[in-house]
Amino acid sequence: MSTILITGATGQDGGYLAEQLLEEGHQVVGLLRQGRASFVRHADGVRIAEWDFTDVAALRDLLRMFRPAAFYNLAAFSSGAGMYDDAVGIGEFNGIVVARMLQAIAETDLSIRFCQASSSEMFGDPVEVPQDEATPFRPRSPYGAAKLFAHTAVRAYREREGLFACSAILYNHESPRRRPVFVTRKITDAVARIRSGGREPLYLGNLEAKRDWGYAPDYVRAMRLMLAHSRADDYIIATGKLHSVRDVCEIAFSHAGLDYRDWVIGDAADPRHDVRCPMIGNATKAREILGWQPVMDFEALVRLMVDASIASLASKDSMS
Repeated sequence: MSTILITGATGQDGGYLAEQLLEEGHQVVGLLRQGRASFVRHADGVRIAEWDFTDVAALRDLLRMFRPAAFYNLAAFSSGAGMYDDAVGIGEFNGIVVARMLQAIAETDLSIRFCQASSSEMFGDPVEVPQDEATPFRPRSPYGAAKLFAHTAVRAYREREGLFACSAILYNHESPRRRPVFVTRKITDAVARIRSGGREPLYLGNLEAKRDWGYAPDYVRAMRLMLAHSRADDYIIATGKLHSVRDVCEIAFSHAGLDYRDWVIGDAADPRHDVRCPMIGNATKAREILGWQPVMDFEALVRLMVDASIASLASKDSMS
């Protein structure tokens, strides 16, 4: 079986991807920043390699050592509020590093298939709804701008150097493995806490903020289909359906027999209040060319996350 290289192998998407590949008998190598290997937990069977993310020659050596058939770049950097803090770090890690990856592949082995996890944040303030692959990009944050640099580099190396390089323009996608800093996980963890007797209300921002939310394993499957196709290209990966933060609250709390209105306090004056056109993706191209479509619907996803949060809290309580 093939060797597959993954950055972000310890994250939500990388973890699901690694598990799928290992189950099929592939060798998976998780590529971490220099000095990080001893600080992370990873799935059994994932081999770990380190790279300082600045040295193209060192990455070339790793590519020659492991001879991967595919390289998934699923790692991304953000800090603080997420998309605006540390613009230099975000630009370096989410943008320039990707160009180094592509350059290393071009100088080592053009048969390596590369997938970049791009972001709907590249659209920023969309000029049309829904967005498709031809919609103009208008990033509003250093995060979106850095992702756009990487996305453009992927296309350039594909067209000029002949790399089999794809960009998956991913809209919001969730799972029980979502980090607690994200609003969906904040909500489901609060449900678990309140269900077990907690009395602290949940403070959120704008409850009317809407997103195109999907299920992470569905999106991982889309990226795999992209690299399995005969032609490299870029694809929107989205559900095409909008739901609000209020919708998440209502489904999550009712699943546990609670009324979110008794526990959730929203802030309409939240500075992150959405005033832009809705961010909603048109995945027709992925459906028609790759045969991809999401399997899990929104309500089932929220209920799955609530059940996972409840189980996680119960496990912690039993160990205390």
